[in-house]
Amino acid sequence: MSKLWGGRFDGTTHSLMEKLGESVSFDHRLAPWDIEASRAHAKMLAACGIITKEEGSLLDQGLAELAEEVRNGSVQWDSRLEDVHGNIEALLIKKVGDAGKKLHTARSRNDQIATDMRLWTRDQADAIDAALHALQHAILHFAEEHVQVVLPGYTHLQPAQPVLLAHHMLAYFEMFSRDRERFAQLRKRINVMPLGSAALAGTPHPIDRAYTAELLGFEKLSANSMDAVSDRDYLIEFCGCASLIMMHLSRWSEEIILWNSPPFSFISLGDAFTTGSSIMPQKKNPDAAELTRGKAARVFADHQALLVLLKGLPLTYNRDLQEDKEPVFHASDTVQLCLSVFTAMLRTITVRRDVMERAVGDGFMEATDLADYLVYKGVPFREAHHIVGETVRYCIGVGKTLTALSLDEFRRFCPEVEEDVFDALQIETILARRCQPGATAPAQVRVALVEARKRLADI
Repeated sequence: MSKLWGGRFDGTTHSLMEKLGESVSFDHRLAPWDIEASRAHAKMLAACGIITKEEGSLLDQGLAELAEEVRNGSVQWDSRLEDVHGNIEALLIKKVGDAGKKLHTARSRNDQIATDMRLWTRDQADAIDAALHALQHAILHFAEEHVQVVLPGYTHLQPAQPVLLAHHMLAYFEMFSRDRERFAQLRKRINVMPLGSAALAGTPHPIDRAYTAELLGFEKLSANSMDAVSDRDYLIEFCGCASLIMMHLSRWSEEIILWNSPPFSFISLGDAFTTGSSIMPQKKNPDAAELTRGKAARVFADHQALLVLLKGLPLTYNRDLQEDKEPVFHASDTVQLCLSVFTAMLRTITVRRDVMERAVGDGFMEATDLADYLVYKGVPFREAHHIVGETVRYCIGVGKTLTALSLDEFRRFCPEVEEDVFDALQIETILARRCQPGATAPAQVRVALVEARKRLADI
């Protein structure tokens, strides 16, 4: 089997070397983007008179036919041709004859793969953004359905202060909004065309890079041919953005796992996203959340793998860069799968409102508001903090909640306490008083939900 570079060599490649060097087993998924870039390149070559218009039309027709064959899965990939580029070129030559041998004029596999990966990554960024958008819609729907539900907010996994469930869910909406912003910013850095850089120094042929970029939807041309063929920053950044998404999903997974467990029992997951035990028939395990939490580690590893891969490479292209694809493919596939799982799983969650609201009565979550109440009565906050701490210690000793204390018991610790303390410690009052923008007051949460809907509609 003739290699693209075989003219220099007398001997044949060792079978072990072919096994080590082939990448078509995983980079064949780039075929649609490789063909797209090749069609644009052929049109540019014809427009510049580097090949004839007839040859350009023949190449375009042959590549279009190959694209259809790739779509319907009829292409047989040959590992002896090393990569997706060699396979596409060989198939094209077989299809259109000698004209196919002219397609590689004024380009190298170095700028070819750099272009393919940018096209692929651009589409993946768009797909991930769409998946994040769908998850945000699901979050808003869930929040709007449970806008009246109150649950404990936690710090250090200790009951801290009451919040609305909708407010809690909007925290994840904000996380995923930042993820979308990062991918939107990254997309601009992805959308730079390296084609025309050739191996590393550019090409002597009179090509029109701007025309190729226009055909492929690139916003800018790469400014330096050496950087263009060796730059993988955008892939590292892609995996970094993917890692942040997985970190957010993993944190959410941990809460779902906790909330679904019997000690919490705040929610119940639908059967479609849980599994059982092979030995314990009573079990209903939150495997979708656990698997997502686990897969986050692998996406983090993808990011680390790219950093380690690039850290010692001199300019320009080195064959090590063949290893950049699998981590990025895996990261993209995993993120999109997990986002889809969460979007679907969220619709199956049953909220146990009574359990959540019962839990609000535990853990002295009115304590901060009691301190603030004393501040309004003229007590300095640091002194109020100490007084409430003593009051809580007393409650623990006598087995009472703060709201169960009598006025006389309150006054044992602070004579400034009056009858209105009981209204101040009601959950409804506590929530309503937190009425600053971004806080958990019902009025503010409703405003936040409306604003979130507008933001989704605008993006």
